Amino acid sequence: MDAVRLAPAPPPEPHTPYLPPEAPLAMPVQSLREGARRDPASSTSVTMRRTFVFGTAFAISAVAAYEMYLVLAVGGLTTLEAVILGLFAILFAWIALSFASTLGGVIAMASGGGKPLGIDTNAPLPAIASRTALLLPTYNEDSDRVFSRVQAVYESLEATGGAACFDVFILSDTTDPEIFIAEEAAFLTLRDRFSEPRIFYRHRRKNVAKKSGNIAEWLQRFGARYEHMIVLDADSLMTGNTLVRLVAAMEQHPHVGLIQTFPVMINATTVFARVQQFAGRLYGPQIAHGLAWWHGADGNYWGHNAIIRTRAFAECAGLPALSGPRPIGGHILSHDFVEAALMRRGGWAIHMVPGLGGSYEESPPSLTEYAARDRRWCQGNLQHMGVLPARGLHWVTRLHLATGIGAYIAAPLLLLFLITGILISLQAQFIRPEYFPKTFTLYPQWPAQDPVRAAYVFAAAMSLLLAPKLIAYLAMLPNGALRKGFGGGARAFFSMLIETLISGLIAPVMMLIQSASVLQILSGRDSGWNAQRRDDGSLPLRAAVRRYGWHTAFGLLLGLAAYFVSYSLFAWMTPVIVGLILAIPLAQWTANPDTGRRLCALKLLLTPEETRPPDILQRANALVAKFSTDDPRRLLERLFGDPALLAAHRAMLPSSQPRKPGEVDVTRLVALAKLEDCATLQQVAAMLTRAELMALLSEATGLQRLAGLDRGQPALKSMK
Repeated sequence: MDAVRLAPAPPPEPHTPYLPPEAPLAMPVQSLREGARRDPASSTSVTMRRTFVFGTAFAISAVAAYEMYLVLAVGGLTTLEAVILGLFAILFAWIALSFASTLGGVIAMASGGGKPLGIDTNAPLPAIASRTALLLPTYNEDSDRVFSRVQAVYESLEATGGAACFDVFILSDTTDPEIFIAEEAAFLTLRDRFSEPRIFYRHRRKNVAKKSGNIAEWLQRFGARYEHMIVLDADSLMTGNTLVRLVAAMEQHPHVGLIQTFPVMINATTVFARVQQFAGRLYGPQIAHGLAWWHGADGNYWGHNAIIRTRAFAECAGLPALSGPRPIGGHILSHDFVEAALMRRGGWAIHMVPGLGGSYEESPPSLTEYAARDRRWCQGNLQHMGVLPARGLHWVTRLHLATGIGAYIAAPLLLLFLITGILISLQAQFIRPEYFPKTFTLYPQWPAQDPVRAAYVFAAAMSLLLAPKLIAYLAMLPNGALRKGFGGGARAFFSMLIETLISGLIAPVMMLIQSASVLQILSGRDSGWNAQRRDDGSLPLRAAVRRYGWHTAFGLLLGLAAYFVSYSLFAWMTPVIVGLILAIPLAQWTANPDTGRRLCALKLLLTPEETRPPDILQRANALVAKFSTDDPRRLLERLFGDPALLAAHRAMLPSSQPRKPGEVDVTRLVALAKLEDCATLQQVAAMLTRAELMALLSEATGLQRLAGLDRGQPALKSMK
């Protein structure tokens, strides 16, 4: 999309107690082919930091590539050896840049972490005057968990004395009728718990452009009333103290458009989630501090747990639809990177404040759930290939986009690296001398290679991967409270070994998953958008075999190929082969909450937030039971048996939208036709699909007909 135009604003809705009066804010769609960059004030220190990070990464990569060249070029480079060298240089440079950035984090944390934007967590809580909206987009999420978090955040705000400056919006894109009703019931319950609630609920009939469209629709209806918006996810928690300090920082720095916090993972139950939580808590801070250290005002946005200047976002971040067919074309899925890029192009500073604290999120409970989310991220990041050439972007912004793309392209490159190695080994079987002898050696001998130098290169690569973990562990030890939070120095060390082992076994499985995702997406297969499981990721054996059987089969074939080529090649590839062969039991075992609880009982993979849970986390978890709804199969009966809930449901329905000439809502018409044959709500449940029932619940005519049906029937069966 080239020309800048205004996205059509929805017509005003009648004012109800459940939404404030509308205050529209225009959000022009941005052009990717036109646009000039406006730069905020640059910092000499940030330039020096970038020189250190990229200089270090380049130097390490150059040395490693040269050493690998010496390994391979003993007898001259063959074509396959040249391919191996090129792939090695790319993959090693990726590791080197991450390592250099982490070194920056070590420097930043060793010097006190700094106080970006002057945010001092030890200073008294500042006074604020501007209005801020807390936005929680939700899509088919467990309403008990969503609204328990909203209440915990709101109570934490009240404790600061600054709640009057905040309004909370639950922005629902839910398409499941049972969850839709549960959300409304939980919303009414929540409002009843406060004397003067500033909490609102809005439901969209169609989740156009998904989360980014959800936020854009809110901006176009209510954005002009608020100086800032803080975007949360359904699994997010942020303390009132953190929220107030973020608003104060925005008030004190009018050139800043967005401040991203560093969310800490919480509430992990399964082994998979606990591994992610432990790694994120122990290694994550130095990674985040490193990024903040050299990003400066050219930071990035992770889509949630961040504060955004409302008018800056509306002015600069209206997303265009990418040209071409889906899945690469269409609405941008990984919208956050692009929104930050466009705001930065518009002259607004984007900062990260990793030391602020009080920001939390959850991890997917299983490899299966993680892979489903990762596939959406893969598609969204590959879409950035259409954004990367956009005019006016800062070079660091382009690097953010390229890094996101590279994170997924790296998987097929690594797979190609392994396959090419086997091909070289096969080549060696037919060209004398035989460079993979049948006698055992620890490292593979490429044709005419230097085996001693190869060992050094291998050790260097492993060191760069593992050193940041060891550095983070050593940095944690002098801090008594932090060390105790991880279960003590010894348990933290064993936890680090467990995390490294499990992550190492999962890595080759993820390599295949991401490689397949890249190939499927580039061949035109869309990722879809399904609700996430948050707690129990348990996977039955049959489902595990169906989902991970091909990974196991590939691992067996890879192992057999390596074994028959050379014992040494087989030994070198053992970590990859073992991870793939164990894919099925690994996916099952790491998704089992009981196994996770046993590790917790042994005080392994502990984190400080688990050892001493923050108040807001304890409160949110305690509130879940208080929001617990009836059997979801009875929610329709509850809706039509509770006059107050039904009246609120009617009041919250959006007004009918005018249809384009010739436009027909087929789902609604089919639902109304089926309704003619129903005399009870039980029959409705048996005959209508979820989409059809949702169409009736979302408009006045269908709702009126449903209300006239007999409700004195046994409990409804679950919708189709």
